Amino acid sequence: MRLRPVGVDSLLVDLDTPEEAQAWHAELLSRRSAGTLLPVREIVPGEKTVLLYGVHDADALQAELRRWSVPTLAADSGPLLEIPVHYNGADLRAVAGLWGVTEDEVARIHSSVEHRVAFCGFSPGFAYMIGLGERYAVPRHAAPRTSVPVGSVALAGPYTGIYPRASPGGWQLIGTTHVRLWDMEREPEALLTPGARVRFVPQEPVSGSTATPAQPTKAERRIA
Repeated sequence: MRLRPVGVDSLLVDLDTPEEAQAWHAELLSRRSAGTLLPVREIVPGEKTVLLYGVHDADALQAELRRWSVPTLAADSGPLLEIPVHYNGADLRAVAGLWGVTEDEVARIHSSVEHRVAFCGFSPGFAYMIGLGERYAVPRHAAPRTSVPVGSVALAGPYTGIYPRASPGGWQLIGTTHVRLWDMEREPEALLTPGARVRFVPQEPVSGSTATPAQPTKAERRIA
């Protein structure tokens, strides 16, 4: 763990792995909620970092963080959402070729593991989810598409993402979903937030699951 001052009132916690960054993010949120963390305005996770923005006393906070022993994040921590998916993406065949399996096997593999939102970025509501691991990492397209349809479920590197709106993108498209990823009338606006656990369910949610199905909002609006 390395601590790096950023600007005049921020501190970057620099870790070695995405898993460490998730554990630190969860610990920071927990201690802030318990009132045992020195004042911090925002806690923003990245791939292997956590940014503490709006730090009142950076020296005191650095001294405190150096004393911490952060446990590994429990596998069952964080809310669990089920997201129904039609595995019909334009790149499904290509991904099957990269993995050396059939298209049906791509759907089975992707939906059989639990994913976790590591961080958010690119556009409002876009979550970078880990779960497949490096074994199933795939490259981005050398030439991105000029427009990826809203709701596209896609892969890039070790990550899964869902496009919350139609936008350019170079990820490998393996499916589609109807869920609303970003809605200004919802609190919070983003459906997927750092730390959330996600299971992708082919076509229909699994009967008897204890997860919370991700449903579209009543006030559906076209995202363009």
